[in-house]
Amino acid sequence: MEIIFTVALVILAITAISDLFVGVTNDAVNFLNSAIGSKAAPMRVILAVASIGIIVGTLTSSGMMEVARSGVLNPEMFTFREVMMLYLAVMLCDIILLDIYNSLGLPTSTTVSLLFGLMGATVAVTVHKVASDPALTMEHFGQFINSARASTMASAILASVAISIVMGSIVMWVSRVLFSFRYSKTLRRFGAVWCGVAVTAITYFILVKGLKAPLSGTAFMGFINSLGVFAPLGIWVFWSVVLFVLQLLRVNILKVSILVGTFSLALAFAGNDLVNFIGVPIAGLDSWKMANETGNMDMLMGGLREEAPANFLLLVGAGLIMVLTLWLSKKATHVTETEIRLASSKEGSDERFGSTIFSRAVVRASVSMNNGYKMIVPRGGQEWINSRFEQISAAEAGGAHYDMIRATVNLIVASLLIAFGTSLGLPLSTTYVTFMVAMGSSLADRAWGRETAVYRISGVVTVIMGWFITGLGAFTIAFAIGSALMYGKAVAVIAISALALFLIVRSNLKAKKKSLDDSPADAYTADGSENEILAQCTQEVRDVMDKVTEIYNRTMVATMKESRKALRDLVRESNDLFYRSRERKYAMMPVLDKLKDSDIETVQYYVQVVDYLSEVTKSLVHITRPAFDHIDNNHKGFSKEQAKDLMAVNDNVKKLYEKINGMLDTNDFSDMEAVMNGRDKLLEMLSDVVKHQLRRIQGEKGSTKTSVLFLNILNETKTMVLQSRNLLKSQKNFISAGH
Repeated sequence: MEIIFTVALVILAITAISDLFVGVTNDAVNFLNSAIGSKAAPMRVILAVASIGIIVGTLTSSGMMEVARSGVLNPEMFTFREVMMLYLAVMLCDIILLDIYNSLGLPTSTTVSLLFGLMGATVAVTVHKVASDPALTMEHFGQFINSARASTMASAILASVAISIVMGSIVMWVSRVLFSFRYSKTLRRFGAVWCGVAVTAITYFILVKGLKAPLSGTAFMGFINSLGVFAPLGIWVFWSVVLFVLQLLRVNILKVSILVGTFSLALAFAGNDLVNFIGVPIAGLDSWKMANETGNMDMLMGGLREEAPANFLLLVGAGLIMVLTLWLSKKATHVTETEIRLASSKEGSDERFGSTIFSRAVVRASVSMNNGYKMIVPRGGQEWINSRFEQISAAEAGGAHYDMIRATVNLIVASLLIAFGTSLGLPLSTTYVTFMVAMGSSLADRAWGRETAVYRISGVVTVIMGWFITGLGAFTIAFAIGSALMYGKAVAVIAISALALFLIVRSNLKAKKKSLDDSPADAYTADGSENEILAQCTQEVRDVMDKVTEIYNRTMVATMKESRKALRDLVRESNDLFYRSRERKYAMMPVLDKLKDSDIETVQYYVQVVDYLSEVTKSLVHITRPAFDHIDNNHKGFSKEQAKDLMAVNDNVKKLYEKINGMLDTNDFSDMEAVMNGRDKLLEMLSDVVKHQLRRIQGEKGSTKTSVLFLNILNETKTMVLQSRNLLKSQKNFISAGH
């Protein structure tokens, strides 16, 4: 056995472990979000239930491993050397691609990544074979690829996108009309029957999707199949009775349904998607064993056609790695946040996606359709339906992004669609189905109001386009890596593996640095008492003003030095500061709800503080961005006179802000008069400096671009100082009213 293939096997093993980490980080969104978004249970309980599902599913996954062995390529057409390079290209591509998506916080399909990665690598190796062998031509190309199965998988995935969002919308609308948001009374009457449908769908999903392979051919499955449609009916009756008894015992049966659904989707994820993570490395190990036994590196790999049970210890080890990742991964939380925010009923500026022409057109079309609906449906019917969709307050919701009715609908519809697709032999992607069902249910549940619809639609389109880009990216990257490995051999193996390792390490270091750089204000929520909100707000004002002082001073110095790199970093920092402050401004409603029993003066001062804080950081952004753009475009720097004036302004701003920050740190506002005097002197100075610049312009001294930047900095500094004074006054009143 040549040493390079042993090295390749080791790399496959390492990438398998890494792929488990990255894959679980990406796919945790599929089975965690319904429970997390509805707060059906504490996080540790949700993770424990999902962990059990993963372990059980892992042990049932052996039968799915042939997807990597012969699902896309025809192995009998490739030698051991070619197969090892092909598999190595797929794994290196998969690691890089999934890590990129997780870093961006976007869920993607590991099924698509595996499928198109295998296709790209197979095409690359086939091109090399055809180019190297005179006996082969492009007409033989189709003999190397199992195109029928690959096209079936791609078609099923495309169809599932539309079907999932439509079914999620329909079932959610009917469920909400039946139960409304205040569902306690209705749930006592029909809850056992309705939740019985949910648990039946989930149970059937476990049998058909999760445990289909290990139970195949058993008497139990034969009995279930012989019952036909009566099997789910019998299961429904059984679970309805069980849930009715639990309800009599005052057990929350919605929580039971959600946790059972979480278990089932985790089981199916591990049982059917494990091939996406370790299927290729296990196929590589089997290939290595075959070649090692014969000692023939050029043997054809037709043996991969034969079904071979995966090693039990390997499956257990993979399951344990997946469970540890689930509990420890920070990126998994980041990916989960994307779907939860898009499905959330909460409004605010924390929308991660902007407005697009397409999303605005969809919203306008929806408004027009709604106007038509109002003309057709009688007013009495409209009022009754609208009453079923009346939202509850944030306090009643307990901080949940959506209620347990919607969480249950998400699990029912996703489970039924995946089970139905599996029964038809269609390998659906759990990511596609669960995500689109969640988006359909949130749409029908009126979570996307006029204030948020354009941003939510943009987010959904972004994620969907991300899936398609995954396929193109996986094919392209795998093709490029496969070609490089076939031509570069050992040198390419080492070089590309080192590159992949470097990218992953850099990505994780950036994620860690971002986590450390996050301000304590990120934890600022409406979950605490009035005193806690007061303390959090006070701390945030201190932190932001300290940062504003630092960034302003560094910007002035960097502009004088014409330091492009420093200014670029300052733009990023000021943007982060502004967006955080803006989020607080548009997410005030939950906090105001928390302060509803407080004195109206306290509430008013809180609103003022948040508003002024946003305005201060906005002025700072309007200073850093133009300064960077000016230097980035290689325009002339400031003249000596301009630099002298600006540095004098900077010194006075720094002195004023030191007084302001000192008062904020101590909550001692007795020296307010000195701050007011300092502000007035600074404003007079700014007026004088503006006059100096206008005289220079009249004397045709300096460039136009530089003059515009100079005046812009002075105007925004004036605005920032005025807003800072307002902030200080409102903060003083807020603290006084709060005590």
